Amino acid sequence: MKTIFLCGFMGCGKSTVGKLYASKSGRIFVDMDSYIEDYEHKTIAEIFRDKGEAHFRKLERDAVERLSSSGYVVATGGGAMVDPRNAAAAKKGGTVIFIDTPFEACYSRIKGDKRRPLAANSSREELLDRFEARKGAYLAAADRTVDGSGSPIEICELIKAAEV
Repeated sequence: MKTIFLCGFMGCGKSTVGKLYASKSGRIFVDMDSYIEDYEHKTIAEIFRDKGEAHFRKLERDAVERLSSSGYVVATGGGAMVDPRNAAAAKKGGTVIFIDTPFEACYSRIKGDKRRPLAANSSREELLDRFEARKGAYLAAADRTVDGSGSPIEICELIKAAEV
């Protein structure tokens, strides 16, 4: 069974959909940010504060490589698949699925979220710029793209169809 890597912007539904899809497909769900926090014994915000974004991105690369042949459903961080090295590592043992969710839906879920350093410290306009800048990278990284504007159950059905 291939690993399923879910990618997309912060708040697109990767974790919610990933948990549901893992349950429905008999797989283990891994939230990559939580996985990194457990590995480092620090929150993402603390990692950013103490060692910076470049160090966090290295931790993401290491996590993708470790998880690529696990057979799990993995919700990647919003920036993980922006790095082509991560996408290549994910594709070695898995399938990358981009959950394409409209910006306004993502923004309504992430605005003011203190657990997301980039969301907590950015204006709406900065987040929109980041969303637009990342979309091309998500499309390039993805083996498949699913519409993220439906309910979690609907998105799971789209992932199931895309996984074949």
